[in-house]
Amino acid sequence: MTRAAIDIGTNSMRLLIVDEGGHDLVRLARVTGLGRGVDAGRRLSDDAVARTLAVFEEFRRHCDERSVGRVRAVATSATRDAGNRQEFLDAAESVLGVRPQVIPGEEEARLSYVGATLGRTDDPIVVDIGGGSTEFVHATAGRIVGVSVDIGSVRLTDRLLPHRPATYDELEAASEHVDGLFASLELPTSRPVMGVAGTWTSLAAIRAGSPAAVHDAVLDRLTVDRLVARLAAASVEETASLPGLDPARAPVILAGAVIAREVMRALVATSVTVSERDLLDGVVAGL
Repeated sequence: MTRAAIDIGTNSMRLLIVDEGGHDLVRLARVTGLGRGVDAGRRLSDDAVARTLAVFEEFRRHCDERSVGRVRAVATSATRDAGNRQEFLDAAESVLGVRPQVIPGEEEARLSYVGATLGRTDDPIVVDIGGGSTEFVHATAGRIVGVSVDIGSVRLTDRLLPHRPATYDELEAASEHVDGLFASLELPTSRPVMGVAGTWTSLAAIRAGSPAAVHDAVLDRLTVDRLVARLAAASVEETASLPGLDPARAPVILAGAVIAREVMRALVATSVTVSERDLLDGVVAGL
């Protein structure tokens, strides 16, 4: 049976369709900025909802064209936090034909881990930097253990990085804020680290100058430090023109890079391996 997973994130909407053998038929990401402003106003804006529903119409066409038998849609941080989430879910259901499930951060972490580690034999800690939250997840004594922190690329941009180029004080305040959120976490520091979702793949694409070769790319600490400095010194327009980067991610990629740097510090990690397999693959595996 052909199956599909839809990830309704804070910044991007993503679709994965696989055939009966589990092979990818469609893997798409569309940036709609659904969660911009939710951190302050606790509401999904009408414009962001309209952009998102238009993308859902595209996703529905892909599913219909491939006679998808089962579909699961999951909504994460922005939808969890929005006071008007029921209205949004009603509208999404009318377009997609299936009602999105709002999942807690811990379930988001588990699905990301399952998807990222499919077919792997090592024992990594998986870090998913989303638009509204960051998940750390690993396996311990046969159990998948995850923690979700309410900071992501969109949320940090809204809070502390509104300007491009960013000032020194803004950059320092953002780094200190993220470091403070991560400081109380009890995390393993002796495992390989895998990075999943748009921030990690975008950083790998910027480093390579192309989005084509990001799966299994390795980012070391020095590279991430240099990317933070490079992005902090650029305008949104200059960032959008960088080879390899989806221009729609330009407004929030600096914040994502700051979070990535603080993740590596918190985990005492010298490098991170980037994976394009993530929550979507975990959702499909469950179908």
